[in-house]
Amino acid sequence: MPPGAPRPPKRVPPARASARWVRWCRGRDLPVRPVVRMEQLWGLAVAWYATRLEPDSRRPGPDEMRSIFAGLDLAGDFWDPQADAFE
Repeated sequence: MPPGAPRPPKRVPPARASARWVRWCRGRDLPVRPVVRMEQLWGLAVAWYATRLEPDSRRPGPDEMRSIFAGLDLAGDFWDPQADAFE
């Protein structure tokens, strides 16, 4: 690494990152929302936009959304496309 170059951030284990996120939200009196790992985010983008360049492309329906979310281990009311509210 060249002198004076910024150092990359240290990789934080997911459990510690999640605990840090909870402390950060609670310290600011904010609701804690689900944490999404980068691998899950990438998988979601790939599944969600897989057919976007096809002429008959459409948004996934609620059942398809649930299947995508479940396949990525994204669970809870936050990920329910038909939930009116979530905690």
